[in-house]
Amino acid sequence: MSLHYPHAAPPAAGEIREVAPGIFWLRMPLPFQLDHINLWLLRDGDGWTIVDTGFPEDGVRDHWRQILSALDGPVKRLIVTHFHPDHLGLATWLMAETGAPVWMTSSEFLTAHAVWNEVGGHGARFMVEQFRQHGLDGDLLAKFAQRGSGYRKAVPDLPQHYERVMAGDVLTVDGRPWQIIIGHGHSPEHMALYCPELDVLISGDMLLPRISTNISVFAATPEADALRWYLTSLDVMAKEIPEKTLVLPSHGLPFVGVQPRVADLHAHHEERLHALENSCEQAPKSAAGLLDVLFNRALDTHQTMFAMGEAIAHLNYLEQAGRLSRSCDADGVIRYTRRQRSADVH
Repeated sequence: MSLHYPHAAPPAAGEIREVAPGIFWLRMPLPFQLDHINLWLLRDGDGWTIVDTGFPEDGVRDHWRQILSALDGPVKRLIVTHFHPDHLGLATWLMAETGAPVWMTSSEFLTAHAVWNEVGGHGARFMVEQFRQHGLDGDLLAKFAQRGSGYRKAVPDLPQHYERVMAGDVLTVDGRPWQIIIGHGHSPEHMALYCPELDVLISGDMLLPRISTNISVFAATPEADALRWYLTSLDVMAKEIPEKTLVLPSHGLPFVGVQPRVADLHAHHEERLHALENSCEQAPKSAAGLLDVLFNRALDTHQTMFAMGEAIAHLNYLEQAGRLSRSCDADGVIRYTRRQRSADVH
């Protein structure tokens, strides 16, 4: 089964399009290679609920002002799926504009504050040391150190209070129940929302139609098996969400086909895992030394940050699965070697 796309093209920035009864699609620009984010506006009785906020740029604020001025009722609630800047970045601004509270999971709210304040193992100095241990060269390390906290620049302010959402909660929007599905790997406690009555899943970044979301290991949790957490989360979605469900992702076009997309993502990551495993056959390799195996293209500084986190995630997966062994040489760099399996012994 292949994916089905009910909409051939997205709405223009500042416009809204109804994709299911009472559910409206907004698309806002991003200043990155991934140049857009999808946001969702839900009819909620005599008012509205917003899902995710967009990136804090003047143009995005202008689009929001245009949309807010056209609404026929108050915004009652701001739901943020996770702490990344394109999802949380305009939360405090929208709170001030609308008077609505933010609803988040606890891990995402607290992680945002830890990253913003660079405490608890989060922040540039911790990342630089993590990347040094995984073999990144001095020039790039110096660039990361000089660059400092990109998160604080991308998120000008954070909410100081929130309504907590937990796994298994059911939120009522416009009289309809929305089930909260928590996913891991992309962020600590990512929230997706599923409405059985409408057969609609707002998947956030956990399930995207064309690309695999970034799966990274951070300095605060250096041994995290983030890729396994992510794939396990996808399996839960594939089991619990019906095949006919309309998926509303944060990037790309809405689609139908949870199960084939999850199968594709499993296959994609397993192919990458095999490539890394084979590359560590002849000699120990560091995460930095394997970036070209994973990505096979030139990476700028910003992309290298995500690439390093993703490489470490795949290597942690392979080590904890017994497919690679880890060593740390006199230079303090962590390297990986393929383990010999019983089938390889003659």
